[in-house]
Amino acid sequence: MATRRLLLSPASCLRRAQALGAPAAPGLRRGYSSADSSQYLHRSIVPTMHFQKSLPRLPIPKLEDTVRRYLNAQKPLLDDDQFRKTEEHGRSFENGIGRELHEQLVAQDKQNKHTSYISGPWFDMYLSSRESVVLNFNPFMSFHPDPKAEYNDQLTRATNMTVSAIRFLKTFRAGYLEPEVFHLNPDKSDTQTFRRLIRFVPSSISWFGAYLVNAYPLDMSQYFRLFNSTRLPKLSRDELFTDEKAKHLLVLRNGNFYVFDVIDRDGNIAKPSEIHAHLKYILSDNSPAPAFPLAFLPSENRDTWALLRQKLLNNGNEEVLQKVDSAVFCLCLDDFPIKDLVHLSHTMLHGDGINRWYDKSFNLILTKDGNAAIHFEHSWGDGVAVLRFQNEVFKDSTQKPAVTPQSQPAAVDSSSAVQKLSFKLNDALKAGITKAKQKFDATMETLTLDCIQFKKGGKEFLKQKKISPDAVTQLSFQMAFLRQYGQTVATYESCSTAAFKHGRTETVRPASIYTKKCTEAFVRQPSKHSTEELQQMIAECSKYHSQLTKEAAMGQGFDRHLFSLRYLAASKGMPLPDIYQDQAYAQLNHNILSTSTLSSPAVNMGGFAPVVPDGFGVGYGMHDDWIGCIASSYPARNVHEFLQCVHKSLEDIFHVLEGKHMCS
Repeated sequence: MATRRLLLSPASCLRRAQALGAPAAPGLRRGYSSADSSQYLHRSIVPTMHFQKSLPRLPIPKLEDTVRRYLNAQKPLLDDDQFRKTEEHGRSFENGIGRELHEQLVAQDKQNKHTSYISGPWFDMYLSSRESVVLNFNPFMSFHPDPKAEYNDQLTRATNMTVSAIRFLKTFRAGYLEPEVFHLNPDKSDTQTFRRLIRFVPSSISWFGAYLVNAYPLDMSQYFRLFNSTRLPKLSRDELFTDEKAKHLLVLRNGNFYVFDVIDRDGNIAKPSEIHAHLKYILSDNSPAPAFPLAFLPSENRDTWALLRQKLLNNGNEEVLQKVDSAVFCLCLDDFPIKDLVHLSHTMLHGDGINRWYDKSFNLILTKDGNAAIHFEHSWGDGVAVLRFQNEVFKDSTQKPAVTPQSQPAAVDSSSAVQKLSFKLNDALKAGITKAKQKFDATMETLTLDCIQFKKGGKEFLKQKKISPDAVTQLSFQMAFLRQYGQTVATYESCSTAAFKHGRTETVRPASIYTKKCTEAFVRQPSKHSTEELQQMIAECSKYHSQLTKEAAMGQGFDRHLFSLRYLAASKGMPLPDIYQDQAYAQLNHNILSTSTLSSPAVNMGGFAPVVPDGFGVGYGMHDDWIGCIASSYPARNVHEFLQCVHKSLEDIFHVLEGKHMCS
């Protein structure tokens, strides 16, 4: 399955559509009254879920538009004979069984106005997959360091981030978290006057009130799964579990599990000095790593893990597993510093397998030198909620830290407040852990990560030239792959559809007839084209890519629609329509280039593994004067060479945009 990645925030996707008239995502300007205590991040005068009820519904595209867009995406990947065959399948689907399925999908959607047509099938896609969540699904996003160097001490930063995370939880659950809104005209809508007015508009029509002043609220239905949530392994299909009553934090260190309460009986955050003391106590525990580290089990095949979990329950571990599953979140304290960005990426994407709980909605990881990241399980939600959480936690923990490096931990008895969990393991469980570890270690050995920073230009220069920065970055990936492997391949770029109720993601297909023409001109015959001709080709790529981005953000891609029609056919026991049996359909969904971007003041970088064995996983960020890229591959591909080709491609593109002549 090639539909796995969303590092992308609504901001990164929808801002790219903004110039074309599409509503985009939240900027970083936020207005709210100051919090009245240390319990909350802030107190929004507009309730958190004020717009949720009136959000527009995710549209189902017209079937003829979906088939047309599908064929456009296929064109650069096929020769003329292959395309004719695929076109026949497409037209036959459009006029036959596809029409019937489409009408059934539309009728079904009208009966389920509380949600979106993609929500149920998308949950099923994630939860029914039997592959390990590690590498196949879970991405990471790393925080920038605290601007005050001394606050990057592991204990200090872990305490501050934990307190800020619990503040976020309390702010959200109290309805005080500022709603996620993009302000297309912030001078009119990102104001206290607007907030004072909109809060009195009934929630059943509040979205329309925001729309009148060019403000676009976004879906927040995934946020509740951030906390007290875990993916539970079950045979055939996993389940999502949430227990909002639990008050304890799960801490992993050196493969050992600890829990302590971070919320008191009255629902208040525990004193920061006490959290500080308990974390110090855990960091001073010299217990060795367990001989059979339980944390390897969630890295297993999901059916294997489901059977082993049942063995754990049958062996008297029900109470301890309940504590793991219901914990507010999982804090992972690693006992080593970070050497470089590649080491950081390996650590946050997978680690050594003993000090993460991969099924938790998210793990907050802090290394010995205070490097921090979020590693999250993907089935419950996309980058929308996680990125907002990271932004708020970074801002709060750096601007309003609960403790300082000089703070003294509270004089409390941490030995009684902190419970170290112990698991009863029989021979079958020990054998299961041993096998899981062997599989984990062997798989991680095959993964290579590398990163580059292109420092000869960025967003500012490209915008001056009226060229989309995202289009140029995606063009560089197409150019790099052509230079390295001599072909154009299926490419996937995630785009959030959070502008709609229960929206998830849509796919932008960056490989097009325009990128193919442009990359072949740059790579194969640069001297045959004038600088002006090459500039024109880049402009055509930018224009088309911006159109695709706008369509995807507005729910007008083709991937999710075709996915849902296939899901519907399968659910009704119908034979698989020919369009899905076409080799070209399989090829398009074998995404050799799986890409995702994000933009955030809190996040340093984000990364993930390839979605196919012969692919690349490419996370990238576009900054004012530079472009950063982190890529991953398995042995079938050379990621170091690929990134060198990306750098060379960016150099060539910027060279041409500067008006310089390309030499062969």
